[in-house]
Amino acid sequence: MTAMTAGPALASGPRTLRLRSVELAGGGRLDDVEVAYETYGELAEDGDNAVLVCHALSGDAHVAASDADDGTTRPGWWDVMVGPGKAIDTERYFVICSNVLGGCSGTTGPGSTDSETGEPFGLKFPLVTIEDMVDVQAALLDAIGVPRLRAVVGGSMGGMQALSWALRYPERVGSCIGIATTWRLGAQAIAFNEVGRTAILGDPHFAGGDYYDGPRPEHGLATARMVGHITYLSEESMRAKFGRRLRERDAHAFDFVTEFEVESYLAYQGRKFVERFDANTYLYMTKAMDYFDLCANATDPSEVFAWSPVRFLLLTFTSDWLFPTYQSREIVGAMQRVGADVTFAEIESPYGHDAFLLEPEAQAEVMAPFLGSLDGWRARREVSS
Repeated sequence: MTAMTAGPALASGPRTLRLRSVELAGGGRLDDVEVAYETYGELAEDGDNAVLVCHALSGDAHVAASDADDGTTRPGWWDVMVGPGKAIDTERYFVICSNVLGGCSGTTGPGSTDSETGEPFGLKFPLVTIEDMVDVQAALLDAIGVPRLRAVVGGSMGGMQALSWALRYPERVGSCIGIATTWRLGAQAIAFNEVGRTAILGDPHFAGGDYYDGPRPEHGLATARMVGHITYLSEESMRAKFGRRLRERDAHAFDFVTEFEVESYLAYQGRKFVERFDANTYLYMTKAMDYFDLCANATDPSEVFAWSPVRFLLLTFTSDWLFPTYQSREIVGAMQRVGADVTFAEIESPYGHDAFLLEPEAQAEVMAPFLGSLDGWRARREVSS
């Protein structure tokens, strides 16, 4: 994999880098891949303060707030955790976040132009894996002059990337922080992904994925988002937020209209999602998550962590039924059986899978001291080796 940069490597704000070629786990290759990324803070002279944040399915490179050209502040998707004085302190750490391969927020994906045809790839775009996303991130760091990471951090699909980083590039990673994530999806999560994909593929405007010059499959994508959003919440949080309350009416309509508050909320989430996301990207991201299996090539999951130099921190939430705590306990147990350095915490929260976006204080209580304890990690590793 070779790369060339566009502009100053460590400039802050939105940037784009072009990779000449990317070899994919499925056997294909992509040429002239663009990667959208943002950086925050300054890289230390010894290079030991870099933190890579990996985003979840619908995320992008804009992880933290920044000033827009019009003088306003543009919020980031993880402002509660990344910024000056926060758990991932941008006054202390050099933070990098990139849109993943196959994305629709600046990085090459199915909506990008295929240089051979001059048209958007659509479903001609090759299937990508979590490992492919990580390899592109590694090439990005090479190109911008970041040889190693103090930590790689991610929640949900971002946590899958973080775990993959620890196995694919252990010599470059001081620590891996996986939040509300899993080492492989269970049948239930795969099933929900399939329902979302079916909604998109069955939309009359899907057109075999070649919808970019006409009406887009908005209904299918909105439905997929509604289904997905249900899995991000918990029964407790939905009951507290909506109950059986009606919206703008005192009695049932006895018609097939939106009348419960929870129905209105899901419809709103679907409408907002289609304004910023691509249906094809949804297909590719969910398929990559389905394929992910951290220990696929091992007869015993413990094997992949034997002699690992990486320190691990895994955080789960009590009400997360999409990526339940027992799945993280499985991989923690595998790490402990071979003496890997792993810290685990289950956080009490009513917010379900979305808790990693909504519980900053509880996460910071664990994450901030963990990151701080990594001072001198590279020197310690060199001595121990």
